Amino acid sequence: MLLIECPYCGPRDETEYRHGGQAHVPYPADPEALSDREWAEYLFYRDNPRGMLAERWLHTAGCRRWFNTIRDTETYAISAVYPIGAPRPDTAAEAPPGSAAALSPAHHAKGDPAARAITSSGSHARTATAHTAPSSAGSPAGGSAAGDPAAPEGSPASHPASEGDE
Repeated sequence: MLLIECPYCGPRDETEYRHGGQAHVPYPADPEALSDREWAEYLFYRDNPRGMLAERWLHTAGCRRWFNTIRDTETYAISAVYPIGAPRPDTAAEAPPGSAAALSPAHHAKGDPAARAITSSGSHARTATAHTAPSSAGSPAGGSAAGDPAAPEGSPASHPASEGDE
């Protein structure tokens, strides 16, 4: 569990809070003049950095007040908590050693051994192979052709593929 310190109530368990998304997103000066695309970008597009991110939180089970945090998206470590309306504190000097915010851009290169270990952990490979079905008996993974009478009834191979299937 994440321990979040409410600036009004003190430290509490994360189950008492509701995440409110990215903080410090300025409201458009003239929303009537925005195109549909610009309005959609304001409403739905948010930063997703690997490292420090300013976020809004609501203390739903406590004081029911909103506040901001600076949280490392890689380690979940919260380095600052401050009320809504207060300026964002400078946390670059406070970044924990080894966190994404403390690392230089060179550390995030694909050639970095740590980056290779993360990408080759296998979780993505397992997910990808679990959702692929063999398309014919001659496929490298083996299997039956769609509509094969030898396939068990109810299996994907016993039904011909429709035009929308992949």
